[in-house]
Amino acid sequence: MSTKVLPAHRWAALPERGTPTSLRLIAWIAAYVGRRAARILLYPITLYFVASSHGARRVSREYLKRLRQRPPRWWHVFRHFHCFAATVLDRVYLLRGEFEHFDVTLHRKEILHRQMENGRGCILLGAHLGSFEVLRTLGVTQRNFPLKVLMDVEHNQNLTRLLDALNPEIASTVINPDRPDTLLRVKESLDAGFFIGILGDRVSSGDKTTKCQFLGGQAIFPAGPILLAAMMRCPVILFFGLYRGGKRYEIYFEQFADQITLNREHRLGEIQNWMQRYVERLEHYARVAPYNWFNFYPFWD
Repeated sequence: MSTKVLPAHRWAALPERGTPTSLRLIAWIAAYVGRRAARILLYPITLYFVASSHGARRVSREYLKRLRQRPPRWWHVFRHFHCFAATVLDRVYLLRGEFEHFDVTLHRKEILHRQMENGRGCILLGAHLGSFEVLRTLGVTQRNFPLKVLMDVEHNQNLTRLLDALNPEIASTVINPDRPDTLLRVKESLDAGFFIGILGDRVSSGDKTTKCQFLGGQAIFPAGPILLAAMMRCPVILFFGLYRGGKRYEIYFEQFADQITLNREHRLGEIQNWMQRYVERLEHYARVAPYNWFNFYPFWD
């Protein structure tokens, strides 16, 4: 594991795509034109971004090549971009509470129910695979599912502001990871029985990192989720909210650890082992829903 602070991170350095005006237009179309018509408009929008986003297009091709073990065709890349666009559009409806548009299936939800019954908080560890908003919305709309999220809100600020304005209650559940009192807020939330949602596949500024085998190559992942879980001495549950096309979403839950304890003498190796276990499950679900991977930056370099 690398304990140095990385000076820059490629995903955070990427410029945000979409002006506030264009994002408000998408939200207006979603709200007043209807989901069926809005989804038709996704095709020219997707085509524009495939044509203009050269870097993201190359990364999509690399990811799909690793996943498929053969070079992808242009329509595979288009489908990858379209899947991302569809989940962004659906965020508008999810955050507005318009659940009639969707068919959401929960797999192994008894894992959550058991955790809620004992009144003990835990970490929900996910990834930029599919839709996080499906879980966030579930946390607000179902009052017996107390959820807060540890999330960087600085990148893609235009999109974040727009989506937060659609549902300020969901926006209020965010814990900013860069505040001096972040660890205290996480500890207080866990003690109060909250689930803390974290996406563990993207390195932020200042993160300690570890290298894992992912889709046939070495990739850098943050060590923070494992360090946080070990510090808080709380259970960890994996979740993946996959978009399955049309109006269908599936949320998968898996018991990951009742508690993570790190041996001081073997600390680095144990962190790497825990993260490799997480990455193996991430790879499994990436193969289940191959177009749901939304890290459009050079992941393996």
